[in-house]
Amino acid sequence: MSLITRTLSAAVLATALTLPIASTANAAGQTVRDGHGTYHTQDQSVRFGYEIIDGLKIAYREAGDPAKPTILLLHGFPTSSHMFRTLIPDLARDYHLIAPDYPGFGASDMPQADQYDYTFDALAGVVETLLERKGIDRYALYLMDYGAPVGYRIFAKAPEKVTGFIIQNGNAYEEGLREFWDPLRAYWADPNEETAAPLRAFLGIEGTKWQFTHGTRNPEAISPDNFWHVQYLLDRPGNQEIQLELFYDYGSNLAEYPKWQALFREHQPPALIVWGKNDHIFPADGAYPYQRDLNNVEFHLLDTGHFALEEDGARIADEIHDFMGRL
Repeated sequence: MSLITRTLSAAVLATALTLPIASTANAAGQTVRDGHGTYHTQDQSVRFGYEIIDGLKIAYREAGDPAKPTILLLHGFPTSSHMFRTLIPDLARDYHLIAPDYPGFGASDMPQADQYDYTFDALAGVVETLLERKGIDRYALYLMDYGAPVGYRIFAKAPEKVTGFIIQNGNAYEEGLREFWDPLRAYWADPNEETAAPLRAFLGIEGTKWQFTHGTRNPEAISPDNFWHVQYLLDRPGNQEIQLELFYDYGSNLAEYPKWQALFREHQPPALIVWGKNDHIFPADGAYPYQRDLNNVEFHLLDTGHFALEEDGARIADEIHDFMGRL
């Protein structure tokens, strides 16, 4: 028997021996703990579904037992529920997770900007309808980037349904809007092609890559799959106009900040803050003021950037387990 034949035979045998073990683990849905103490499921626990809402196909990821406490995961710009792809399995053993894609994002339908009302009111309305369709009336909110103005609108309408906040680089204070927002402020004041130009440039691959890598401890450890798949979606015909609509409407959130802050003080939901402190978009200046209005805050600044899950997903999962266990 030649060396090549012996090597191939050994490889086939090794593969055959490992397959039943892997299949058994998957079927059993076993879990293991990593060095951070996080549970990682061995099975494919995530389910992908959609609902037709206002004539649009709204995609979502779901995992876990609906009888267990629910966490509603609200994604930021420019990503989708894809940003939760590793967090969901980490939490699915103990919680029910649901993560929608907003219209114009991820696997949800993308009507053109002149055919749909791309506002944060509309995005929140879609998520509210999804919750109603799914029969979900108690949930914690994971709030990241765009997920904050979406989630706080939902909270404002039904604060009694919200069991707690998990705030990850999600802003509700003017202190959190620093120099990064100067071009957006110019666009809010006078939306025209000149003020739109720097925003359009930000929608290119360099801007997308920067969002995922800036402020990270090790940029080379951030998978390029993140920014290339997001860029593919941003480059769809008409998507830039959609993003400009939402950039403009983000200005509407500032008028809501005092209302949301008053609701924080009134209802006092427990909060876990896990914030990438090196984020240039939503810096830590926006994290501290929550402690002014919320009495029950667990506060963690992480040495990473905007998409903190990419570098500190295991740590964040641990903190969520601890936090949810106390609710």
